[in-house]
Amino acid sequence: MPLQLHSLTDRELEVELARCRAEYDTVKARGLALDITRGKPAPEQLDLSAAMLVLPGDGDYVIDGIDCRNYGELAGLPSLRALFGEVLEIAPKSLIAGGTSSLETMYDVLSFAWIHGTGGTGAPWSAAPVKFLCPVPGYDRHFAITESFGIELVPVPLLSDGPDINAIRNLVASDPQIKGIWCVPVYSNPSGVTYSEQVTRDLLGMETAAPDFRIFWDNAYAVHALAGDAPESFDILGTATHVGNPDRPFVFASTSKMTIAGGGVSFFAGSDANIAWYLNHLSRKRVGQDKVNQLRHVRFFRDADGVRAHMRKHQRILAPKFELVTSTLRRELGNSGIASWTEPTGGYFVNLEVLPGTATRVVGLAKDVGIALTPAGSAFPSGNDPRDSHIRLAPSLPSEQELRLAIDGLCICIRLAATELVHNDRHAGVHRSPASV
Repeated sequence: MPLQLHSLTDRELEVELARCRAEYDTVKARGLALDITRGKPAPEQLDLSAAMLVLPGDGDYVIDGIDCRNYGELAGLPSLRALFGEVLEIAPKSLIAGGTSSLETMYDVLSFAWIHGTGGTGAPWSAAPVKFLCPVPGYDRHFAITESFGIELVPVPLLSDGPDINAIRNLVASDPQIKGIWCVPVYSNPSGVTYSEQVTRDLLGMETAAPDFRIFWDNAYAVHALAGDAPESFDILGTATHVGNPDRPFVFASTSKMTIAGGGVSFFAGSDANIAWYLNHLSRKRVGQDKVNQLRHVRFFRDADGVRAHMRKHQRILAPKFELVTSTLRRELGNSGIASWTEPTGGYFVNLEVLPGTATRVVGLAKDVGIALTPAGSAFPSGNDPRDSHIRLAPSLPSEQELRLAIDGLCICIRLAATELVHNDRHAGVHRSPASV
C-alpha cells in the first residue's frame, strides 16, 4: 500500500525521502534511454500495413475510370471517399480525400479563413483580433497551429462528457472575436474523453456573437478503440444542418495511425458551401491529390469492414501496453494521494495528474534517468499549466519491456517529487491538502 505522505511524522517523512532518493539513484545507474513522448505507432503496428508498400501492383492504376498516375480529381478518389464516408458516417459528396497529413489540412483551412474569410460576405479573419477556444487538457499541435497566426487561445475545461458547454456559451455569446474551437470528439488527446451527444448538439446549436464561428472537429481517433468497438460516429453534418448552422463544423480525419504514419490519407468534410469554399482555395495550391496513395488504401482496406478488422489488429497490440501502464500506476501509486490518471478505452494517451507544483520536477527527474516524457504543461496553450500537475503519457511506441521500465521509473520520480514537496512544505509551515491532486 503506497504511503500517505501527509500522514507521516517528520521523522517518517525524512526516512521516506531518503528511500525515494536511493530508489531514484538505482534507476539512474541503469543508464536507460526510453521515450514515451508522443503517440507514435510501434513497429509492430506499422508492419500491419506492410502489404501497402507493394500495392497497387500489376500495372493497374485505374479505378473509378481514373488513371491515378495523372493530374486531376482534387476531391480525391470517389471509391476512397465512399469507403471512409461509411466509416465516418459522412456522405461521400461531403468528404474530401486529401494528402498525407490532417494537420496540414487544418493549417490550410485556418490559412484560407485567415486570408480570405470563411465565404459569403465575411471578412478575412486577419482583419481583426481573433480568439480560439481550447478545451484543456488538449492537443499541443492544435495550439501550435493557432498560435503561429498570433491568435489568442482561451482555455476551457474538458469535462467527462466534453468541453464545459456552459463556460463556452458564456464566452461565445458575448465576444465576436471568438471565431473557433478545437475539438477532438472521440477519445480526446490526451484525456480519452468522448463527447456526449448532448454536448455536441449544444456546440452546434449555441448562439455565437461571431456569425462565422467554426468548430474545428478533429476526429483523429474515430475508430481507435482499445476494447470492443469504437462508438458509432455522430452525424455531425446532418445535425448542424438540422439546428440551422450547416457551415459551423469543419471536420478532419486521417489514416495516419491506421496505416503508415506520415503516409496515410487525410480527410476534410463539411457542408456543400464549405466543400466548395475549400476546393476553390485548394485549387490554387495543387492540381490534384496523390491518387496512387489513395488507390493503395482502397485496395488494402477494400471496404469499411476491412478498416474495422484492421483496427482490431491494432487493438491487440495496444491494449496490453495501456493495461501495463494503468496497472503499474495502480500498484505503485494507488490511494497515495499524489497522483491520478485516466484508464482510457481508446485513443493513444494516458492522462496523468501529479501533485500540483510537481509536474515539471517529475519530467526533469525522468529526463535525468533516461526517460523522455512530453514536457509538463504541453496539453495547455503556450505550455502553461497553471497547476503544474499534468503529464501526458504515450504508451504506444516502446516495447512492453521498455514500457515497464519507463513506468516503473516514472513512479519513482513521482514519489520523489511529491515527497520533496511535502518535506519542503512541512519545513516552511505550508499545509497542502492531499486531495488537491
